[in-house]
Amino acid sequence: MEVKVKDLQPKEVFGIFDQITKIPRPSKKEEQIRRYILDFAKEHGIDAHADKIGNVILRKPATPGHENAPTVILQGHMDMVCESNDKSFNFETTPIETIVDGEWVRADGTTLGADNGIGVAASLAILTDETLVHGPLEVLITMDEETGMTGANNLEKGELTGSILINLDSEDDAEVFVGCAGGIDTVATFHYNRSFAPTDFHYFMMDVRDGLGGHSGGDIHLGRANANKLVARFLFNLMKEHEVCVAEIDGGNLRNAIPRAAHVVFGVHTTKKEDVRIAFNRYVADIEREYKGLETTLKLTLDSVDAPDFTIDAATTRNLILSLYCAPHGVISMSRDLEGLVETSTNLASVKMKEGENIVVTTSQRSSVDSRKYDIANQVEAVFKLAGAEVEHGDGYPAWTPNLDSTIMKIASDAYEELYGKRPAIKAIHAGLECALFQQNYPTLDMVSFGPTLRDVHSPSERMHIPAVDRFWHQLRRTIEKVAAL
Repeated sequence: MEVKVKDLQPKEVFGIFDQITKIPRPSKKEEQIRRYILDFAKEHGIDAHADKIGNVILRKPATPGHENAPTVILQGHMDMVCESNDKSFNFETTPIETIVDGEWVRADGTTLGADNGIGVAASLAILTDETLVHGPLEVLITMDEETGMTGANNLEKGELTGSILINLDSEDDAEVFVGCAGGIDTVATFHYNRSFAPTDFHYFMMDVRDGLGGHSGGDIHLGRANANKLVARFLFNLMKEHEVCVAEIDGGNLRNAIPRAAHVVFGVHTTKKEDVRIAFNRYVADIEREYKGLETTLKLTLDSVDAPDFTIDAATTRNLILSLYCAPHGVISMSRDLEGLVETSTNLASVKMKEGENIVVTTSQRSSVDSRKYDIANQVEAVFKLAGAEVEHGDGYPAWTPNLDSTIMKIASDAYEELYGKRPAIKAIHAGLECALFQQNYPTLDMVSFGPTLRDVHSPSERMHIPAVDRFWHQLRRTIEKVAAL
């Protein structure tokens, strides 16, 4: 008999998570999930409200006798990254189809949304757990974490009263996180003119698809292929030997996801079409060799297509391809403070043709050192400015600096060790968490982050380890109980 997600243990968590997967919740379009959370609170007699920006805050009084314990804030975000193997999948209307695959939960060809649906589910389950001994509880569920941290950036003073915050948005069992990288986006815009497509050219579509992709913070050190870079590399080499015109280019989607698919429509003189096929076959052989054992599903194809009506003007084509090829991507430096931690990285995230003859290149930079974050962002800016593009930086978000004297860090670590006989590792994460933003209005918050094991988030291969969810749940309960005893 097929196992359903709602029947997994801990059932109180997976039952809510199953409901959340059925609710569309793309970033900036969280109306349905916000209504679900508020209705859930009303059904269970929990005080709840949405603030001006759209975050939801829920409160539950302490177990009698524990009113004077520190107030604990549980925090997660309501939106999810929307990536699918099926380009027609509509995340605004279609529920996620979940599959129990051995010890893992995954989705059928889409992101699962365990980032951060499982954190939201655990928070709501805590609020309805009548056997839990706890001090005063607050739950903060933010909006639009994935595309701008809008909810955390706009959380007003006075919304929270707690002194301890437990972020439930990290992705590794037996690890407690006390710091994270800061980030900033750098966006380059090329303005082009339309040129009539040469009639004596042969046209191809180069397609890159089914790469692993993944989280541009958590997976950037794994050396996975960037589809935008693969397209740019081939065209750069081709342009050294032949006259090339480009009619269409598209790659990647989200600033915080390593692009796993891209395509370009280009043309060469008809007398050179066989040279292109030979060059492409050699290129594919090089890529297969370079990514052997890593990118096992990556596909590169080259097909003839009908001639387009127009192409991008030659100067813009040249500048675009040169800048995409030389723009940095990947790990820039490793931390000297925490072994194995990426300090600084950059992601060449997406290339999109927009209305008004614009081509927009979106990149994102991360670093646990603010000065290095701005340094790599400025390097990316310099590359695209040299190519004639207009460049803008987003507001960004600061790094969360580790506090190794944190009380809640010790309590959460003790809780895990008491339950499972193993001391969890204390770490910082290269991905961005909202914790540093909360410190702007709540500078005395004592914060920590932990969660169950998730893999390949921000890609259709996203999956969640079922036994780790059970350990996460009991660690969270034990941590809250230990705070209540203070």
